[in-house]
This record gives sequence, C-alpha cells and structure tokens, in this order.
Amino acid sequence: MRRYFTLILALLFGLCVFAGSASAMKRSKFGQDDRHEMAEDIEFEASDKTFDWKMVMPWSKGLLFYDVAQHFCDSVRLATAGKLNIKPFSAGEIVPAMQSFEAVQKGTAEVGHDWPGYWKGKNEAFVAFASVPFGLDKEGYNIWLYERGGAEMMDNLYGEYNMKAFPGGNVGQELGLFSNKRATSPKDFQGLRVRTPGWWMDILTEFGASVSPLPGGEVYLALERGVVDAAEFSSPAITYPMGFDQVTEYVIEPGVHQPSCQNAIFINKDAWNSLPEHYQEIVKLCAKETQLWSQAWQENLNAKAIKALQDKVEFVKMDKETLIEMRETTHNYLEKVKERSETAKKVLNSQEEFVQDFDMWRKMRSGVNEPIPYEEYMQGKFWYYE
Repeated sequence: MRRYFTLILALLFGLCVFAGSASAMKRSKFGQDDRHEMAEDIEFEASDKTFDWKMVMPWSKGLLFYDVAQHFCDSVRLATAGKLNIKPFSAGEIVPAMQSFEAVQKGTAEVGHDWPGYWKGKNEAFVAFASVPFGLDKEGYNIWLYERGGAEMMDNLYGEYNMKAFPGGNVGQELGLFSNKRATSPKDFQGLRVRTPGWWMDILTEFGASVSPLPGGEVYLALERGVVDAAEFSSPAITYPMGFDQVTEYVIEPGVHQPSCQNAIFINKDAWNSLPEHYQEIVKLCAKETQLWSQAWQENLNAKAIKALQDKVEFVKMDKETLIEMRETTHNYLEKVKERSETAKKVLNSQEEFVQDFDMWRKMRSGVNEPIPYEEYMQGKFWYYE
C-alpha cells in the first residue's frame, strides 16, 4: 500500500511540475527588436549617388570632441565607399563656434556636431540632452536614448529648428573643478569665482559662487591670471592636454555637474530628405556606432589621463553633507526649470522615470557591476547594501 501511495504522490508532483512549466511557457518572449520587421522586408534599393557635405562644430582640432565628430564622418565615408563624403571643419573655418547651430539650420553646412547644452538660450530642454547635474551617466543615457524614447525626443527638439538629430558620442563623466582653492563644504563655494556653463552655473550661484561661462579656449589664461579661482571643462582625457593642472593646485571631486557628457549630430532637414533611404540607414548606424565607440575610447583615455594628473594636482573630495545639499539644491532648481519649459519638463520627467525604474536592478548589481581590483575588494572597498 505504501508503495502505491508513493507512486501516486510522484505522479501528482509530476503533474504539478508539468502544469507549472506549461504556465511558464504561456509567457510571451521578453522583449523584441522593433527594427527587425523593417530589416526583414527592405523596400528600398542601394544607391550609387554621390554627395559632398560639410560638417561644422564648436570644436578645434586640438580637442578630442573633434575626433568624435571626425570618427562619425569616417564611418559614413567607409560604409558608403566614399559616396557620402562628410568633411569636418573646426570652429572658425566656416563659421564661429557658437554659430554652427544656425549654419546647419539655414543650410550653410549640411551637418553639425555639438554639446546640446550650448543651445540653452533657444530652449532649456537642450541641456537635458547634454548633461544634467546628478543626472544620467553614460550607461543611463544609452538606455534612455535608445530604449526609453530619448533619441526621438532629441530628434523632435532639433526638428523644431529644421534639423534631423541623432546621439553622436558620449565621453563619460567630467572631471571636477580645477582650482587654486580647496572646497569641500558649502561655505567654501561662497565668493569662489568659477567657470562653468549650463544649469550648473545657476546652481553654483545659489551657493554664493561668482560664475562665468568662459569659452574653453580662454580657461587656461583665466586660471593663470587669477580671473577665475576654479574651472571645469570636460573629461580627464580632454582637459589633460589643456594643461589646467599647470596653473592650479587642486581638483575638487566628484564632477557632479556632468555625470556624463553627451553629444549630438544634427543634419539640415532638406539635406537629410535629399539622401536616398539607403544612405539614411547608413547614417543612423554610423551615428550609433560613434556613440558606442566614443565611450570605450574615451574611458580608456580617461583612466590614463587620471594617472598622468595624480602627481600634478591634489584630488579633493567634497564631503557627503555637501553632496546631499548640492543634490537637494539641484532638485529644487530643476523643478523650477520644469515650470518655465514644458519641453524640458517632459524630457526631465522621462529621465527621472527611467532612473526610478532602473533603481532596483542598479542596487542588485552593486558590488560587482564595476571592475574592482582584487586587493580592494578583499578589503571591502565597494558599495553594497547602501
């Protein structure tokens, strides 16, 4: 009898397992590539037309931003076998640095490359596609841009100005403030003369700093002559050749003003519409390739630049209380930005929603989501269960 009872239990258990498996099998596939159907049924033919385009930008050839723009042009040229030839021109060669937006809008040049925050005066929302203080890092931008509608929002915003736009490079987190004065607490920023642009300029003003958005080419002399006490410009690899460490003693960390630095590629809409669909698809792919390549390229260079800087300047860390206060001030400031710009409100809300949705997975990855040297890990030097 016991043997039959055991057999019946085994059969019931098997049925439960089968029922559970059948239930799990009812789930649909988790996620899909929305481009697949279009790629499977191509309705256009390869083109053999030839185009010669000009690209303008705010960058000089000495800045690595120029190399990011050049990489995109090279990718397009390679993929089209030279049929779509985009020639990059540095700032001042065709138009001054800050007139590149209007040059593409009007068709003086077909393509532009930028840091979207430069166009804050046209629409506050442009800054959100460049870098938000305490906002998205490079991974966050990629997910938000490509999977949460961010790239479409970027395209729509530039579209209001007769342009087609794509994400076009991200050089990672920016270095902090090169400074001749230590600053670790809120009171240290009172009266500090700082070079920084965008929303961070307004936020530091609330801490009592005197802020100026000097062009990058003027920063070294301003630091050397004492016109400003502190300045930031970009990532370690970009600022190292600029030599700020030669005229300052400290770097105030972390670079909360720009957790990552996002670029855009923008194309005159008439020029875009003149392209055969074959070339349009190539441009889209090359823009994404540039976005992903630039991150690996820059972060590797950033690591090398930091090692080169460590004997030149002292890295000073802001205390935890200062970061919390800066975070609160930033939050309150961005709420005011939303009140004065409906477009910025839509974009910022979308980014903040993504941050909330991603939070559980971010915490679960903690402790292994970044490469940590073995010796430090064994000493417990990693974030976990915070």
